[in-house]
Formats: sequence, C-alpha cells, structure tokens
Amino acid sequence: MSQNWTASIRTEEGKGASRRLRHANKIPAIIYGAGKEAVSVALTANFVKHAFEDVSVFNTVLTIDVEGGNTETCVVKDVQRHPATGDVFHIDFQRAADNVLVKKVPLNFVGKEVAPGVKAGGMISFLQSTVEVSCVAKDLPTEIKVDVSKMEAGSSLRLSELIMPEGVRITALSHGNTDYDQAVVNIGKAKR
Repeated sequence: MSQNWTASIRTEEGKGASRRLRHANKIPAIIYGAGKEAVSVALTANFVKHAFEDVSVFNTVLTIDVEGGNTETCVVKDVQRHPATGDVFHIDFQRAADNVLVKKVPLNFVGKEVAPGVKAGGMISFLQSTVEVSCVAKDLPTEIKVDVSKMEAGSSLRLSELIMPEGVRITALSHGNTDYDQAVVNIGKAKR
C-alpha cells in the first residue's frame, strides 16, 4: 500500500521557526536515512490530521513530493504530539531504501466468534496487540492477520506460529532463544 503526500522545503529551523509554522497551519517534519542528507520539510496540518485518522498510515510506504526538491519514498518513524491537545507537533520520516526497516505492526485477530474454545465457554485473552517485524519497505505489511478460529480451550498461539508475509521476519524470533517466543493469544479452560 502506498500514499502520496506533498511537502514544502523548510529553510528556517529551530523552535521559533517551528512555532511560526504551526501558527500558519503547517507541521514541521524531517526526512532522513538511506545514507543521504536529512531534508527539513513542512506539511499541511489538515492533511496530516486526516491522514492519521487511518492507523495503517504508520505501516505504509509514503511517497512524499517535496516542492522544490526530490520525491522521497518514506515511512513514518516517529510522531511528536502536543501533550494536552494531541495535535501533531513534528514528524520524523525514514527513507525507505533497500535497507531493512524495523517497525511495530498491529495484529488483527480473526475468527474469535467461531473458535471452539470460546464456544465451549473459555475466555479469550489477547496478550499482544502489535509485533515488531523487520523487512524491506516494499514488504511492510499494514497488519498481520491472526486466525484463532481453530483454537481449543486451554490452548495458546505463539509468535513462531504466526503466518508471516513473504520477506517479513519477527525480530523477537531472530535472537535464537525460545524465551522470546511469547504467546500472542490464549483461550482459558471453561469453568464448570
């Protein structure tokens, strides 16, 4: 999935310049990585507000057309928000080159209603809502589906049992130690 964004080059930097940008309904941002020089840009605040309503934007490769500059392919690396209002204050974009990205991806649990363990009266517990993955930008998933429709009461599903898209690896499993193979979801035994 890809989205196109438009940004303008920032010539002034610093706290005062960022404050003036925010008063002009713009959000300061920076694009860095891939062995290239960092580029300071500004984005329209209303566009960013609407774009962030869809949480998949955090795991989407963005094409940013920089007016007066190059077109950059990036992912959102960090977002700073105002502590009281929650408004976006600053965005860090990481260039999505051929280097490996490490991102947290949300888990989407499907089949909860038809799981035999739930039907038998077991309580389902979701132990993780995201999982950290490593992959190149083109392979970055917006979510990972976890099918729990066949889980019995008293069972659990571990990280190593998740079906990952091609080219995507779970970083916790790369340590080679089974201690990192944590449970993602479990269904308790039904009380009699």
